[in-house]
Amino acid sequence: MAGKKYREAAKQIDPEKRYSLEEALRLVVANKVAKFDETVEMAVRLNVDPRQADQNVRGTVVLPNGTGKVARVLVLAKGEKEREAREAGADYVGSDDLIKRIQEENWLEFDRVIATPDVMGAVGRIGKILGPRGLMPNPRVGTVTFDVAKAVAEVKAGKVDYRVDKAGVIHARIGKVSFGEAKLVQNARALLEAIVRSKPSTAKGNYVKSVTVSSTMGPGVKVDTGEARTVAAAA
Repeated sequence: MAGKKYREAAKQIDPEKRYSLEEALRLVVANKVAKFDETVEMAVRLNVDPRQADQNVRGTVVLPNGTGKVARVLVLAKGEKEREAREAGADYVGSDDLIKRIQEENWLEFDRVIATPDVMGAVGRIGKILGPRGLMPNPRVGTVTFDVAKAVAEVKAGKVDYRVDKAGVIHARIGKVSFGEAKLVQNARALLEAIVRSKPSTAKGNYVKSVTVSSTMGPGVKVDTGEARTVAAAA
């Protein structure tokens, strides 16, 4: 059963109404439930069939105001690229030694993995560990690259991955309640624009079916999809 604070917050939101992005995020911030700084998430339902390879929408975006969380970055590289990664601020840098640690100890004290192309053969040995957790480096999202310094900097600056799930929904964090309405709106728009730029050519009809924003412990607020499409189309 929902707690008293949640029920009180839910009373402030009309479940039948589709709010503007500004109104929706204003309600999320105003109706925070927990004492801690809650994460704010956006859920975007798309008119795609994720079972089709050409409609498996995914990509990355650097949120203008970051996510409110500094990601722990592991870089798998050798030689000069190790030095570049350390200087860029990577939390862990190595190659065979760290791959072995992940393989034998199930060590996973990191949030993102970046690898240079020349070590991906070895990284494949831990694919069954990293893959299910969404940590496997992938060239499509810029985590398989020789430009490790740029990749680390982007992740530290608030770069997030987004990927449609089996139900056709993308879930992504857009910041913290403490950011306030204005910064959350900027981040939300950046995410929407990126998702629309990723629209498959085979997608038919209205691409964005629904948008909902919520905090970790708070109720969801529905966003007017007409406005969402307008925001994204202006990208």
